[in-house]
Amino acid sequence: MLVRFLTLREGSIIVVTLLAILYFSLSTEHFFSHANFINVLPYFAPFAILAAGEVLLMVAGEIDLSIGSVYLFSPFMFYQFNEAGLPLVACLILALLCSAVVGVINGIFVEVIGVSSFITTLGMLLGLGGLTLIISHAQPVAMPGADVTTHTVNVTHIVNGQKIVLPEQVNEVGTFAKIFGAGAYSELIWALVIILGTQVLLTLTRWGTYTIAVGGNRLGAREAGINVRLTVIRNFIVCSVFAGLVGVLEATRAGSVTPDTAGASESMFRAVSAAVIGGTLLIGGVGTAIGALFGALFLGVLRDGLTLKGVNADYLDFILGLAILGAMVVNIYVGKVRKGSGVG
Repeated sequence: MLVRFLTLREGSIIVVTLLAILYFSLSTEHFFSHANFINVLPYFAPFAILAAGEVLLMVAGEIDLSIGSVYLFSPFMFYQFNEAGLPLVACLILALLCSAVVGVINGIFVEVIGVSSFITTLGMLLGLGGLTLIISHAQPVAMPGADVTTHTVNVTHIVNGQKIVLPEQVNEVGTFAKIFGAGAYSELIWALVIILGTQVLLTLTRWGTYTIAVGGNRLGAREAGINVRLTVIRNFIVCSVFAGLVGVLEATRAGSVTPDTAGASESMFRAVSAAVIGGTLLIGGVGTAIGALFGALFLGVLRDGLTLKGVNADYLDFILGLAILGAMVVNIYVGKVRKGSGVG
């Protein structure tokens, strides 16, 4: 049973992640606590959502490097729509539609014009990032709907065995913000729902079957009657929509959005890393959303644990890079064991 689990495509990264959690729990004070769990969520939940979109594309044999700029572009469009007087939900829908348009453009360039997805989305990463700087005038803005209101509530305290009611100031955000990023667990819930939905789509639907077929053998899929163009383009759309949603979630959580193109590109690299170390092959045909979730969790645990241990920021990316390579070596070894044992 253990051997079979380890040879699952997600098995190796799950074990590596659990070992990382165990190590930091034993070596770092307060790592294994509820307060720190809340701190870890922004380190992995958004990247799990981004990685889910990448999994869909990478299984189809493509990649999207533009998600970093879509992630940055979407909340600024949300802000612009709100400035035009639209309600928050309408702003969200329109921002996600703008993100979907980016996916359509990427898909057309790749599938209709014939430009490689790497070049297409690299150009979109740079172009859309520049457009965002133009729209924002390179200035940060407050995220609509994330305003904090303060009100007084009566709180009961027990002092020397007696109940005493004292007024206290409480800061709260609105319902929209709680659902879309500012709630303590909202990003985690979105991540789990999207990861589960993506896994079901890949394994139990015709869409997923077509995606795997296209990534495994594009010519064979076309000869079998699969609409390859439609399959790839709609995966580009889903990937961009996920990136746009994450942009809104993160901006709402932070209460503002800054046109930081370098940070957006870093988010893209972390999402791709999470997908790859989670067991998705760059050559296409094979991938797992559950693995991407644990890939993102592994990177988040590593970053949080190293920060708590007081590792110098100059060494942080260096250690993360080594850890990613180490996780990939484990994946490759497990892949060879899987082939040798006949496990799919």
